Amino acid sequence: MATIIHLSPIQTPSPSPRLFSSQTTRHLSFNLHPKPLSFPSISLRPYAPAKPRALVVTSAVKSLSETELVPVDGEEVAGKLSSETGVYAVFDQNGELQFVGLSRNIAASILVHRKSVPELCHSVKVGIVDEPDRTVLTEAWKSWMEEHIKATGKVPPGNESGNATWVRQAPKKKKPDLRLTPGRHMQLTVPLEQLVDRLVKENKVVAFIKGSRSAPLCGFSQRVIGILENQGVDYESVDVLDEEYNSGLRETLKSYSNWPTFPQIFVDGELVGGM
Repeated sequence: MATIIHLSPIQTPSPSPRLFSSQTTRHLSFNLHPKPLSFPSISLRPYAPAKPRALVVTSAVKSLSETELVPVDGEEVAGKLSSETGVYAVFDQNGELQFVGLSRNIAASILVHRKSVPELCHSVKVGIVDEPDRTVLTEAWKSWMEEHIKATGKVPPGNESGNATWVRQAPKKKKPDLRLTPGRHMQLTVPLEQLVDRLVKENKVVAFIKGSRSAPLCGFSQRVIGILENQGVDYESVDVLDEEYNSGLRETLKSYSNWPTFPQIFVDGELVGGM
């Protein structure tokens, strides 16, 4: 049975100067029915406020002046550099800062600079970024740039507007592979061997490969194309497997060069390499 509790009137103080008031509270009654109590779930994990981006950068990257200078003018460049994401500063042989960059692969970027401007790339400073998203990278780069500008009053030469020395150029569009005939069903007015002779003597470098330069069809051809491309060689390529436009070329070229396999590389009209 429910229990009824009656509360008697009680006197409450009044803001008036009189000590007592005739005001009383109303009678209150409670029907006490026991009910189960429920509470929302509460996480007991400690509250950890997110760190501002600037604090992350500061803890991950030292200042430009505090970062160690690493020589990169020797042969073992790759072993000295990190392939991680971060910022880097390049110095010439006189210790003058030439460029401040950011990269997803620092070692690869500096190796490109060593190849393209070796006279300006003598030593580097590297700062690894722990959280390599674009915002953090940009903030780290800005901190190094601002530090240098504050100390010298000028922007590094490679970072000046209009200076493209340190910017990786877009790859050149690859040349199409040469075709020696207009089609397999067309009658040639010149023997195929004569066309081959004219081709290798009128062009500095000619590579006879299996497949195209964009899609070599054997490992040796792919290796040859890779070497020529990496060295920046201007060359012509001919697909010896193209029976539509180079029909009969393989047998003709074997006889012409006295070499039985492919690829074959000609320089100034002379066979210099074959696989």
